[in-house]
Amino acid sequence: MDLRHLKNFIAVAEELNIGRAALRLYISQPHLTRQIQQLEEELDVELLVRTSKGVELTQAGELFLEEARNIRSLMEQGIERTKRASQGKLGRIDIGIFGTAILQAIPEILRQFRETNPDVKVVLHPMTKDGQVEALRQKRISLGFHRMPHLLPDIENLLIVKEKLYLAINSDHILSQQESVSFMELAKYPLVLVSTESRPNFVDRIVALCRDMGFVPQISQVVGDILSGVALTAGGFGFTVIPESATNLNLSGVVYRRFNDADAATVDLSCIYRKDDTSALVRAFLDAIRTFMEQQDEK
Repeated sequence: MDLRHLKNFIAVAEELNIGRAALRLYISQPHLTRQIQQLEEELDVELLVRTSKGVELTQAGELFLEEARNIRSLMEQGIERTKRASQGKLGRIDIGIFGTAILQAIPEILRQFRETNPDVKVVLHPMTKDGQVEALRQKRISLGFHRMPHLLPDIENLLIVKEKLYLAINSDHILSQQESVSFMELAKYPLVLVSTESRPNFVDRIVALCRDMGFVPQISQVVGDILSGVALTAGGFGFTVIPESATNLNLSGVVYRRFNDADAATVDLSCIYRKDDTSALVRAFLDAIRTFMEQQDEK
């Protein structure tokens, strides 16, 4: 069935006059009459009867008008949804996450994305850095968030923020009484460092910073996540260097202090995605990230 026949029938049924419907549709009256006749022949049903004033709907015509309007509505919704999908306003986006960024930057980026794209379903997948790269290549996710990602020929890295590092200190320690600490204090005490599975990792970053300051750190333990490191600090096993976002962890027996003499004491947070991915959803999400970055620059 030609969808134009439905459109023309609706116009005639609403106007109850072939001439007025033809003017509304910007077509000739004979052409419109032929199309209505073709529709009736296709359905093998009489939809309209002529009267002295125009036309009237038969019982079958009244029923068909309701169905035609439903079909038109579904078509309009389908067209609108297709347009929204092409603009990154509709669909589903799968995102890999790992680490403490979920405590600060990522929620704000997600909030901004949802504000402008409320009909997009966002699904988060906890996975390691290597797992994110593999999932991107297999197209199981569209983007990932990680620190110090590998430089790979097929993966794009968008640096979102250089996050300041803080020192987690046992609340009974004398340094906890200071508002800020010198990075050189790390040379005097054992450190609990956090490692991810692949290089470069957070341990590499802290060791490099210490060497740049002229000392080799005393590493007492290496753990697999920030929470474990902070928990060991609370237990008196050593200090832990953490990203600023991890200061949102509220553990008894631990305080967080910024460094007052190490501007370079930062760690990168990046978004990774396939270089060949041109989807509207990815573009829309990257726009939300760039908005977040602009806001950070203004602070």
